[in-house]
Amino acid sequence: MASHFLNGDLIHLHRPAITRRIVHWLLLASFVLCGSSRASASEERKVSVRDITTIHGVRENPLIGYGVVVGLKRTGDSQQTLFTTQTLANVLQRLGLQIPAASVQVRNVAAVMVTSSLPPFARPGTTVDITVSSIGDAKSLEGGVLLLTSLHGPDGQIYAEAQGPLTLGGFTVGGGGNAKEVNHVTVGRVPNGGTVERDTSIDLSQLKTLSLELREPDFDAARDVASAINHEFGKDLASAMDSRRIDINVSQAGAASVPLLISRVQDLTISVHPPAKVIMNERTGTIVMGGDVKLSPVSVLHGDLTVEVSTTFSVSQPEGFSKGKTVVVPDTDLRANEGPARSIELKEGASVEELINGLHAMGATARDIVAILQAIKAAGGLQADLEVL
Repeated sequence: MASHFLNGDLIHLHRPAITRRIVHWLLLASFVLCGSSRASASEERKVSVRDITTIHGVRENPLIGYGVVVGLKRTGDSQQTLFTTQTLANVLQRLGLQIPAASVQVRNVAAVMVTSSLPPFARPGTTVDITVSSIGDAKSLEGGVLLLTSLHGPDGQIYAEAQGPLTLGGFTVGGGGNAKEVNHVTVGRVPNGGTVERDTSIDLSQLKTLSLELREPDFDAARDVASAINHEFGKDLASAMDSRRIDINVSQAGAASVPLLISRVQDLTISVHPPAKVIMNERTGTIVMGGDVKLSPVSVLHGDLTVEVSTTFSVSQPEGFSKGKTVVVPDTDLRANEGPARSIELKEGASVEELINGLHAMGATARDIVAILQAIKAAGGLQADLEVL
């Protein structure tokens, strides 16, 4: 038997004889609270290949640009934001108006960064949504219009141009100490505000090997996808290269075109087994479990220790006609209350749902449960991957 202490909690991993009362309680809790979820988790689940894979090389690419938003209602950058005045002066200069940058008033103008994503197979004329974010000290972008802005790719080339009125998911009213602000008012969007200017499409007809990549690496899933493709076409044209990539020989497929081949492959279905994994967020106390997570025989003893420190202040005054001073004397009181320890005991093959339900019945908080699960995993009693965010 192994014993571990964590934050005053004693956790035992052993194989004792479970009493009839505890077995009855566990069976009842499992049937009422966890029966349906456990039954569904243990069964195989059919999914389409399109839902668990992507095409190698077919992806979005980030775009970024710098621009200005005009038409604000005196909520733009202040005069101290020098790059805004310089940008506006440069814009006016390109339009044939020569003015000194120091004379530009920018209360209705805000400098912004413009971001977007270039979709795969984008051709000139394709429209994309863009996001506009203030980089100065503007108070709000409400009612603003983005001026023509070039969007650059990672290689520095211009791939799109953006312009248009902003839409915000919030607003701000009032001023000074009597103001109301809803959501974020310094970030906005321009739906279909970007237009692609450079052809980035890929000629799929030149592909000799089509590679599928699993969204989550899994050797079993890679093997099953390759087997489903070979069974569909009646020949060995697909092979699993590793836990993520499946290569398909395009020339042996005999399809009229690569897009038709991709469509036929993505319509196939395979059986997947949900991974046994527990995700925990220590900051929020959130616990998410996937798959059929099981536990070794475990007994959890959770103590209840409360320490309360209180301080009261009393005033000490000197006697009349004395030279003493009035002083404030702190009086600290320390109380420690320890209640009886509460415990639960689970049998072989118990699920994490049963453990958490039992811990809730004991009065354990979400953060207590996170600490207990970590201790059980460290002792080898949790048959699943434990990931802490």
